Amino acid sequence: MAHRILIVEDDPAILRGLEMNLQVEGYATEVASDGAEALRIAEERPVDLVVLDVMIPKVNGFEVCSALRRRGSEVKIIILSAKATEFDKIMGLDQGADDYVTKPFALGELLARIKAHLRRLATPSAVRFGDVEVDLDERVVRRGGEEVSLTRREFDLLAFMVQRAGRALTRETILDAVWGFHYFGTDRTVDNFITRLRQKLDTSGKPRHFRTVRGVGYRFVPDED
Repeated sequence: MAHRILIVEDDPAILRGLEMNLQVEGYATEVASDGAEALRIAEERPVDLVVLDVMIPKVNGFEVCSALRRRGSEVKIIILSAKATEFDKIMGLDQGADDYVTKPFALGELLARIKAHLRRLATPSAVRFGDVEVDLDERVVRRGGEEVSLTRREFDLLAFMVQRAGRALTRETILDAVWGFHYFGTDRTVDNFITRLRQKLDTSGKPRHFRTVRGVGYRFVPDED
C-alpha cells in the first residue's frame, strides 16, 4: 500500500507541483490550503507524513504541528517554509516537527527527506541500548538478560521515548502522549518517572540514555555520543 502524504500549502502553484511530483513517486496524496482543513483531514483520514507550510490561513503551521502532537499523533511532519531564521527552525522542531526545509527548496532534496522519514516508520519490535533489551510487542524489559519490573506507566514512557530516539521531547509533549490530554499533572510528574527509569535502566553514575535537555525536557540516546 502506498504511503499517504498530506500537503498543506496555500500557494496553488506549489501545492499542485508537490501533489503531481509526489504522485509520480508513487505516493497517495491529500491536500489542504489552510490549517483547519489540514487538522480535519488528519483526523478523518490517517496519513503517514505531512508536508506543512507555516504561513497558512486560519491555523498557522506551527499551531497545526502542536495540535497534532497534543492529539497523540506520531505522523512524520516536515515543515516547508519561507521562514528561514534559526528561531523559526527551533520553533518548528519544538512544536514537534521531524524536519524543517526552507523555501526556495530543491525538489530532489525534499523527496529524499520524505523517503528517509518514511523508512523510519518501520519501527522494530525490539529495541536495544546498553545492556537493555525492550520488547515493545510483549511489553517486557530485560537488563543483562534479567527481566526488569516496570509499572505500566513506566513502560509507556519508555516506549514513547525509545521510539523517538534523538528527539528533544518537551515535558508537555510527554505528559500529553503518555498520561493523556485530560491528566492534570505537572512537569514534576515527568521528572519523577524519568528518575525511575534512570534508576532501573541507566545506572552508570550519569544519565547515558535518558538525557536532560536544558529548558526543554528530555532526549533518549540509544548509544553514547
